[in-house]
Amino acid sequence: MKLYWEVAKRAFQRQLAYRTANLAGLVTNAFFGYVRAAVLVAFLQGRGEIAGYDAQAAMTYSWVTQALIMVVALWGWWEIETTIRTGDVVSDLSKPFPYLAFWLARDYGRAAYFLMFRALPILLVGQLTFGLRWPTSPLSWAALALSLVLAITVSFAWRFLLNVSAFWTADARGIGYLAMAVILFLGGFAVPVHFFPPWLRDLALALPFVAITQTPADVFLERVTGLALASALLRQALWAVALLAAARGLLALAMRRVVTQGG
Repeated sequence: MKLYWEVAKRAFQRQLAYRTANLAGLVTNAFFGYVRAAVLVAFLQGRGEIAGYDAQAAMTYSWVTQALIMVVALWGWWEIETTIRTGDVVSDLSKPFPYLAFWLARDYGRAAYFLMFRALPILLVGQLTFGLRWPTSPLSWAALALSLVLAITVSFAWRFLLNVSAFWTADARGIGYLAMAVILFLGGFAVPVHFFPPWLRDLALALPFVAITQTPADVFLERVTGLALASALLRQALWAVALLAAARGLLALAMRRVVTQGG
């Protein structure tokens, strides 16, 4: 565990070197967060509630999902794919620690940085410009923390699968960008999946992508409580385990390919 803690800490410190880039990204995210919130408020004004979201809840939802963009890397993440293209993956795979766990620790460190220096400032902007609906109990905050950890894990496992596909295709990023577009829609970033027609909503809820954005946002808004909250967190956990298992299996196939081609 000490190894993974050090890996996560160094990944966090690595991001500190890009303060100017983060500031530029923060301004951009805050601007589009304001635009998204304003559009939702205008759409819901005078309509009462839609699927249980009133204007303030929908506006808060838009700011929370906007704050999660970099925490769960919604725009993509291609560090492993880069090492595969350059060949550096061979030396990474030969190091004396589990490859998947190493990268997961790095992703936790990266996510922790963006939680502190991107997500929290964006939520502050949302509070100052519109006023957000915050969790009201310590249990909700604890559930939110757990939900965020699970959301990062699900997102990482999915991104890992997309990156490792570079062992078999020369256009892993092209496939990945298409997959990310699907996540933005079916994961609840564009609009809550509860706004969808019943058949599409049921499809989205059956997929792992809601565990990345929709579930943390609903936990933040306290839309799920009691048994519903436990069920939502359990689904996140199950998807995290399932996708990590799939990532490990695909990695095993990839390592066999490296050995076969490398002799």
